[in-house]
Amino acid sequence: MSKGQPVQVIIVGAGIGGCALALALHKVGVPCRLVEAAPELKPLGVGINLLPHAVRDLASLGLEPQLAGKGVPTREYCFYTRLGQLVYREPRGRFAGYDWPQISIHRGDLHGVLLDAVRERLGSDAIAHGHKCVGIEQDANGAIVHLADPAGARLPDIRGTVAISCDGVHSVLRASMHPNEAVPRYEGTTQYRGVTRWKPFLTGASMAYLGTHETGKLVIYPIRDNIDAEGRQLVNWVIEVVRPNDQLLRDWNRKSRVEEFIDHFRHCAFDWLDIPALLRANDAVYEYPMMDQEPLPYWTQGRITLLGDAAHPMMPRGSNGAAQAIIDATTLAGLLAAQADPLAALKEYEAKRLKATANVVLANRGISPDAIIRVVEERTKGKPFKNIEDVISREELVQWQERYREIAGFAARDLKKPGALA
Repeated sequence: MSKGQPVQVIIVGAGIGGCALALALHKVGVPCRLVEAAPELKPLGVGINLLPHAVRDLASLGLEPQLAGKGVPTREYCFYTRLGQLVYREPRGRFAGYDWPQISIHRGDLHGVLLDAVRERLGSDAIAHGHKCVGIEQDANGAIVHLADPAGARLPDIRGTVAISCDGVHSVLRASMHPNEAVPRYEGTTQYRGVTRWKPFLTGASMAYLGTHETGKLVIYPIRDNIDAEGRQLVNWVIEVVRPNDQLLRDWNRKSRVEEFIDHFRHCAFDWLDIPALLRANDAVYEYPMMDQEPLPYWTQGRITLLGDAAHPMMPRGSNGAAQAIIDATTLAGLLAAQADPLAALKEYEAKRLKATANVVLANRGISPDAIIRVVEERTKGKPFKNIEDVISREELVQWQERYREIAGFAARDLKKPGALA
């Protein structure tokens, strides 16, 4: 901090956002403590994409080499109709002239890099495991986090100058701060996610989009290189289909079966990839309803505030959720270091990030990068085309992608500006 004593920050939740915040606070010299409900943090989930603005902020924490070593720097985006016809391709990350790469990585590998850095820099006891937040209070002198063990028995409270809720979509603090908030909004589509060990396709570092969720949408990209002696990759895939859903459980680890969606892709064996074969060869399949919530009117009450999914639950589309949590973290850490008054820092953080993330939440509903495929499908009525230029101009394709990058916050001109901890 610029004046007075360093603030003691209590971070509730040691996920991606919580760990990024701890590392950012450590860099700027602000003491913190993490409490985590899980008795042990294990690698969970499947793939995730770190967009250039997220990599920029993680690079400012000295983590780019570790992330690049674990993941695959994305070379290009490719968009295909459900018939396998190429609509558009564009370079990504450093291949597009950015100062930072775009990295496709297993979520467990990303979390592992963050956890290892937290333990190395803040100490092996920096995270209190098996400490579930059951409530947060505050008084004139600080914030008090009430805790319980996995069996529900009360644990001693922890007091800090401020408390930051990084406990995800099921945030205890958000529920208490906004008891009358709208119920989660289901878009009407379900997402299926999985990984398959497969030979490299296209450039070996391509992210391919195919089809629309009305007929079955697929996003596919590698997240680990050279995983065996045959040179195979771990390939992440995400499928989105229209589906009534009466079990709207926001659980990333809910298992499913390939039979739930394989029929949508039975004719998708192309010269660049045999999609049905790849899907059937999966290691595991998970399902997740495409849900979000209306943006909140505020995140901060005095000495407590929200961060990441606790603040702005969004649909897992366009690689935005983790990126916005990471940017929340570096922004907040920079303000807590610069401001003499931590309460003023929390309010300024909200002012900087609430509207920006609300725009992304709303944009994720209809301005995803692959929406150009729907435009082409509508104009062609799902039939083959001879030349894509007869259907949509290159200028329109380029403008669509640029509009999306602007809303998501990683337009090239925006990344010329330094990050919060630069």
